[in-house]
Amino acid sequence: MTVIAIRDLAKKFGDQAVLSGINLDLQQGEVKVLMGSSGSGKSTLLRCLNRLVEPTAGSIQFKGKEILGPNVDVRALRKQIGFVFQQFALYSHLTVLENVSLALRKLEGMGTKEANEKALHELAQFEMTAHQSKYPSQLSGGQKQRVAISRALAMDPAVLLLDEPTSALDPVMSRDVGDLINRLHHNGITMICVTHDLGLASNISDRVLFLDKGIIRADERIEVLANDHTDPDLQAFFGKRE
Repeated sequence: MTVIAIRDLAKKFGDQAVLSGINLDLQQGEVKVLMGSSGSGKSTLLRCLNRLVEPTAGSIQFKGKEILGPNVDVRALRKQIGFVFQQFALYSHLTVLENVSLALRKLEGMGTKEANEKALHELAQFEMTAHQSKYPSQLSGGQKQRVAISRALAMDPAVLLLDEPTSALDPVMSRDVGDLINRLHHNGITMICVTHDLGLASNISDRVLFLDKGIIRADERIEVLANDHTDPDLQAFFGKRE
């Protein structure tokens, strides 16, 4: 089943074209990895998918229904398309438990007891129950990432978007997050992950979409991209040397 279908998507900021003619299908249970140089449009593409950024042109269908336009319930859409931000975006004045339960109370209308039970269930999956009363400043980067993912999954989204989930982490924590994403994949979670980390990309998917100046230049297995001799941009990005 196609969960997301993108056709001819474009985004301009002023006169600058950030995305041009993007076409992409995401199947249920699939993990897609987006890679490319800084400024290639990866994060903008993710943000278009749950209307954090409004596309200039094109179509995005979610479960067969167009999600662009003035009559779409954007809040309901964002419940279904969860977002894990690059810098975690946790509320510093709230505990771990409060961070995860907040949206359940405010958006789903759950009572505190029910919301906390749901939040604790998600935290338990990532071995974070013992840290429920801590504040973000008391957590490591990897722990913050687990809380951010728990918060997104608490809303039971159909799709999870991850924007550079290892950019603030050391190599050990990066591998840990890769293992975590693989566990989510094994559990049937549909995901799109933006990353600069080739190790993470190799860990979670055997194919990569390569974006360059807002255009998808390749959709290929990682080993093919890493050994490509014909495209100088791929060669430069993936570090191939003669």
